[in-house]
This record gives sequence, C-alpha cells and structure tokens, in this order.
Amino acid sequence: MSHATASRLIASAALCAMLAGFSAAIAGGFDLPTKRTDLSEADLKRVTDVTQPTRDFSKAEQYEAMQAGAATSIDPVTEDSFSHVSANIPFEEEQNFKLGNALFRKLWVSSPSSTQASDGLGPLFNARSCMSCHVNDGRGKPPEGGPSATSMFLRLARAAKTPEEERAIANADVVNFPDPVYGHQLQDLAVPGLAAEGRMAIRYDEEKVTLGDGEVVSLRRPNYAATNLAYGPLDAATTISARMAPAMIGLGLIEAIPEADILAHADPDDADGDGISGKAAIVRDHRSGKIALGRFGWKAQNATVRDQSADAFANDVGISTPDRPDAHGDCTKAEEKCLDMPTGVQKRLGAEEAPGPILDLVTFYSENLAVPARRKASFPETLRGKRIFYETGCISCHVPKFVTRRDAPDRAQAFQLIWPYSDFLLHDMGDGLADGQQVGLASGREWRTPPLWGIGLTRTVSGHSFFLHDGRARDLTEAILWHGGEAEKARNAFSTLSKDDRGALITFLESL
Repeated sequence: MSHATASRLIASAALCAMLAGFSAAIAGGFDLPTKRTDLSEADLKRVTDVTQPTRDFSKAEQYEAMQAGAATSIDPVTEDSFSHVSANIPFEEEQNFKLGNALFRKLWVSSPSSTQASDGLGPLFNARSCMSCHVNDGRGKPPEGGPSATSMFLRLARAAKTPEEERAIANADVVNFPDPVYGHQLQDLAVPGLAAEGRMAIRYDEEKVTLGDGEVVSLRRPNYAATNLAYGPLDAATTISARMAPAMIGLGLIEAIPEADILAHADPDDADGDGISGKAAIVRDHRSGKIALGRFGWKAQNATVRDQSADAFANDVGISTPDRPDAHGDCTKAEEKCLDMPTGVQKRLGAEEAPGPILDLVTFYSENLAVPARRKASFPETLRGKRIFYETGCISCHVPKFVTRRDAPDRAQAFQLIWPYSDFLLHDMGDGLADGQQVGLASGREWRTPPLWGIGLTRTVSGHSFFLHDGRARDLTEAILWHGGEAEKARNAFSTLSKDDRGALITFLESL
C-alpha cells in the first residue's frame, strides 16, 4: 500500500468517526428535538399507542387501507393513480395544485426565445421538464438499451480531501464535492451550439442466487461508466452513482412527520444489538441555512420538498430559482462555453429563470400528490404476507406508521395517521448496493430507507417493475434479494421461506 493510499484511508476513517459523532450529538438533542412539542400529554400517549406495530394479523388494522389518512386518494386505479390531489385539500387551494401541475409539466426551452417565460433551459441538462423524469408522477426506469436515459442519471462526486473540506461536510455546509469539470451531475443533453457532457453506459452481469427451497433467481449487477465525454476525462477522485427518479406521492406528509419521531428510531451505534443501526441524515435547509433532518433523496440529502424541487430544477433542468440562483445550472468554470451561453433571466419577471411563485407552486403540487388507498388490505393472503413481512424483521427499517404534526403548516397534512413503511434513516445496505459515493453523513454503502406506499402500483402507473435506486431489480423479489448489510438478516429470512410464503409477502407489498 502506498503512503498516499494509506493517508487517504486514514483521513477517510477519521472523517467517518467525526461524522458519526456529529450525527449522534445532534440526534441526542443538541440541535434537533427529541420530543414532540405539538401534542398534549394525552395526545402523545394516543399517538404512541396507535403507532406501535400490530401483533394481530387476523384482520386489517383500523384505517389501514387509508394509508395517507384523510389525504388518501380513493379514485379508481389507473395510470393516473399518482397524480391526484390530496383528498382533504381545501377547495380554494385546488387552483394552486392545478397551476403547480401545469408548471411541473412545462417544457423549458433554450435562451433566447420568443416565449420568454419558458426559456432558460440548461445550458446543460438531463430533462426539459419535471414530468420528463417523473412520468405520471411515478418512478423512473433504466434506459434498457434505448436512446434516452431521461429518468435516470449519474451523480458525480468526490469525498473530502483536506481538513477544511472534512469540516465543511461535518458542519453540513456541503454534502460532497463535484467533479472539477463536469460538476455534480453528468448532463447528457445540451442547448443548440453546445456539446452535451457525455453519456451513461450500463453493462449488466447476471448472478444466480439459489433460495432455500432450491428455486434459482437471477440478479443483474450493473456496471456504470461515463462515456463520450466532451470535455476530457473525469477526475481520478470522482465517483459515479446512478440514480432513478422516485415516485412523487405523499411527500408533504413525509415532511410533516415530526423530527423527534424519526430520530426515535435512530440507533447509530446499534445500542440494542439487533444489527440495525439507522442514523439520521443531518443537512442544511437551502432556504434558511439552518440544520435540519434530511428526509428526501436516495441518501436523504434534502430536508424539505422545496429543497428537493430546487435541486431538481438546478441539476436536472438547469433552471435557476431563488433557492438555487445560478442561471447556468451545473456548468463549471472549466466549461467556459457553457458559461458564455445566454440565460433565461427576465428582469421584469424576477432575478431567476423560475421566480419565487413558480418554485412555490411546483413545491405545493409536489407536497399534495395523494397516496392511493390500499387494495385488498383485509384479504387473507395479504394479511398472511403482512405477518411474514413483520416476522422476518422488515419493519426494523420499513417502519409501518407515523402520525404527522398537529401544527403542520398545510392543514391537509396535519395530524394524519400515515403508513409510509419507512424510517427515513440511513442504513448500510452492504457491498452489493454500495456505490462508493459519500453524500453528507451517508457513506458509500448507506441509503435512506425508501417509503413503500404505492409500490404495488408501479407497473400500472409507470409501465414497468424496476426497483431500487438504479432500477437493477426487475421485480420485488430481486429487490429484496439485493438487500445486504443491516438488511442481510431479513433478506436471508426471506430466502429461506417456502415459495408460498414468499408469494404471500409479495402479495402484501403489492397491496401497498
């Protein structure tokens, strides 16, 4: 081992120790609340009782089918099942939802153009609209050999190299550092007159897994590369991580879960010895600059729906907003021609390409996309699968239910019993899913537990059944078998089930 390599490993270990201490300190109550302040003691007891995991699998729990509380959509199941407004939204706010929907679908164009209010695209970008990635407000998919990778892209980042950079991450000032030429994301599209940065290339290697009853399942291991690079090679320290667009439902309800209730599930040092050591993602709110709990994004790098929306505008579409005001998007100093391209800023409309009202409306729309009601929640096969899901330990990370804040800013999200099946914490998922890319407190092996509500409607809404952060899993069985690290025990328990029991567990997931 070279001296330089040893030094990097020591620095990395020191940073991990520093970040672990930082996370534990905040989770311990220095900056984030450890107890709910929105409830009376009587209501707090009620909430504690109702959110305890059930032990009775003979029937569906009360209100279980309404998995987003009063906000749940009971509209018929169609390809538009993820595009309905929260059922309890006040009538006077439906106009804002519809306007936000129009802006979510809006196709941005390059500058200058006669449309004025629609120009500003890029100059480098991955998509022309939010809907391009989130078709029908659902999840993206791998390109599967096609010409477009619109709903999937490569994140580019390197870890800290200096003590100053380590402190910046530990203080949540940044989550990582971009490639010096290509920035935070590989943009495979560009406005006329400018070369796109490159392309994402994927090669899959098939791996056989034999289950306890002898059934053989083939998993595909992806290998990613950035090809056709227009501005030279990536930096040697840059890591690449494929990310697929997630479904848009229930985001406002997730934001309304009290921080204390999420932190109550954190156990960064595995003090209880169960092998599950979920930790909180600590970030800064883009707007206020204050420390907050990360809960959005594959590595929980954003604290709010607004943060997530502004980040997507900046990196995916190349559109500036009040929260991310750079009109050239992810162009770097090394991409001089990109920085010389005209922007879509119209002074009479504001200082950004998407002024405050646009970001407000897109955020409101994203916060109020309804979660569909459960299907067959009380059917015997579903209940049997639910029992197996609980008994195999899946709920250690996929926490079934929460009650949102009584004082949530949006009345539609206030004091709702919801069933997202996630703890919204970071977990080590093992070597198989590791991408080697640090994002804030999340290491290259850690991912946020994704919520499972709506997962059974993926094929109906999105027309496919690709799962996990990069769509490598072609069905739910494959997705489970990719679980490792902290989830290895649950994965192994699933592997040893009989075929009928595995089918029942999948039936339960498909009911969500």
